[in-house]
Amino acid sequence: MKVFLDTSAFLAVLDEDDENHESATNTWNELITNDKILITSNYIIVETLALAQHRFGLESVRVFQEDIYPLLQIVWMDKLTHEQAINNLLTFSRRKLSYVDCTSFQVMRELSIEGVFCFDEHFVEQGFTVVIHS
Repeated sequence: MKVFLDTSAFLAVLDEDDENHESATNTWNELITNDKILITSNYIIVETLALAQHRFGLESVRVFQEDIYPLLQIVWMDKLTHEQAINNLLTFSRRKLSYVDCTSFQVMRELSIEGVFCFDEHFVEQGFTVVIHS
């Protein structure tokens, strides 16, 4: 089974003070021990690293790079996907919906990925199934 991973999940795993940390850690451990195909995009990686560095410091970037990144399959955004995500953002016309989320939705649709590890309600609104273990 393929599962897409969002920035919100990565940050919850990295931040011990996050209200979702325990659930995120349990889910992460479940995903990596059950041979799931863990997919994310280079846009999610950029967003995660920027936020982790800003919020938690460089050590969190090192942890992400050494412990999490090697387990991921990265989808590199191409021009067509990038442009379709912008079109979707403008079509959805919602200020609180991020462009990076729109790229994720587009990648998930293109790769027929239904499950997502996230703490972001926008994925549910788009019809995806959130994968969280308590």
